[in-house]
Amino acid sequence: MRVSRRLLLGGLLGSVASQAFANAPLRSLRPVPRDAALARGAVRPATDLVAEARLSGKVAFAVADAETGEIIETRNPVLAMPPASVTKAVTALYALDRLGPDFRFRTQLIGTGPLVNGKLKGDLVLAGGGDPTLDSDALGDLAGRLKEAGLREIEGRFLISASSLPAIFSIDPEQPDHMGYNPAVSGLNLNYNRVHFEWKRAGGGGYDVSMDARARRYSPAVGISRMQIVDRRVPVYTYADTGGTDDWTVARRALGSGGSRWLPVRKPELYAAEVFQTLARSHGIVLPRAEVIGETPAGEVLAEQTSAPLRDMLRSMLKWSTNLIAEVAGLTATHADGKGVRTLAESAAEMSRWAKEKLGARKAAFVDHSGLGDQSRMAATDMVRALVRVREAGVLAPILKPFPMRNKNYEVVQNHPVKVRAKTGTLNFVSTLAGYVTRPDGRDLAFAIFTSDLSLREAIAPDDRDVPDGSRAWGRRSRHLQMRLLERWGKLPAA
Repeated sequence: MRVSRRLLLGGLLGSVASQAFANAPLRSLRPVPRDAALARGAVRPATDLVAEARLSGKVAFAVADAETGEIIETRNPVLAMPPASVTKAVTALYALDRLGPDFRFRTQLIGTGPLVNGKLKGDLVLAGGGDPTLDSDALGDLAGRLKEAGLREIEGRFLISASSLPAIFSIDPEQPDHMGYNPAVSGLNLNYNRVHFEWKRAGGGGYDVSMDARARRYSPAVGISRMQIVDRRVPVYTYADTGGTDDWTVARRALGSGGSRWLPVRKPELYAAEVFQTLARSHGIVLPRAEVIGETPAGEVLAEQTSAPLRDMLRSMLKWSTNLIAEVAGLTATHADGKGVRTLAESAAEMSRWAKEKLGARKAAFVDHSGLGDQSRMAATDMVRALVRVREAGVLAPILKPFPMRNKNYEVVQNHPVKVRAKTGTLNFVSTLAGYVTRPDGRDLAFAIFTSDLSLREAIAPDDRDVPDGSRAWGRRSRHLQMRLLERWGKLPAA
């Protein structure tokens, strides 16, 4: 049976989310008393685990019975903290509610005139539908389908329309320019809006450098992103927007003998246009220089590329923590409800209102849909309340990533009796985890653990934002604390 767009969460997030929540889930912030096993030391107190972690900053957590909403244990339960990529779990629920699990993004080639004897008597429009997973292979297939439709040449222009979503230069302007996880967002995206930069040692002490739109089958070279090697020590990378191109420089001393990395694309429409021109040419179709336009003109759809269903896309997003999928899914969900927002902040504010209304997330205040911005806030009980409310619908747990339990050396423990499905979140001096715990007795718990030291984060120098001193050690301590808390909750005596 096809699930309608509103049926997905409507029944559970409305006035009868379930009768257990009619009087507000997690209504008590005091731990429920446990039996004498705790006093005998069978389960170590959470306060001891927090103290041993030696984490600077704040630690907040909440855990509840996933079926009844009964609160089990909390620390700083209503403290609003950065949720980092745990935000993506909320975004997944928001997108599923407003778009439905079977929603698909479409990228189309539209002809504005008739196709006569292989010649298009009009303009050819590459119209993006926002698909965040579109890659060079898909564009190559789209070019092949255009050839199969009988097109050989066009009399008019080659137009690019990305008006389905607002153009956003970068997800978080505070991130370093060269970080591939912080690309532009557009109605026409390609290769997660990243370009592949590769360098190899050449004769005379120089380097051979390439910039390409790398995918599995097609990796065409591109000119929209350019790289120059310069003699300096720092910064490793610089970026300049020169209008028609993304111009990068890299410090020679950082290159070594060779290597590669992904760099963000700031002009995704022009990037996709250049790649499509190259791939169309390989099919014998020569296109004129691309022109970016606003609204997509009317015409006949000559070829179309369709994405995977939204549910599968969100599963991938939660597994790999893909920022672009989160931002596109969130923006598309907002636009689907008739909100004509132009920025991520506006769309995130709409998701915040939705989360308060539908999930009971009273402290929710998001600035984006991915959690990359450190100004987003959520309380641990907000997240647990949301997890409890959607559990019966079964929409989130199946797409959350299994989270392996680990020993004191942080080695994976095979066949551990405690099973966890969760979403992690990591920023410098911010570490979060939220999801579901299945105990050995079969009881399901919903939990959220938020840790952060915002004073250390705010003190990071601009040139040190990639891996600041102390951030890795701080993150390790937080992850060890998360594991010890999960072990504790897996052993707590039943109520």
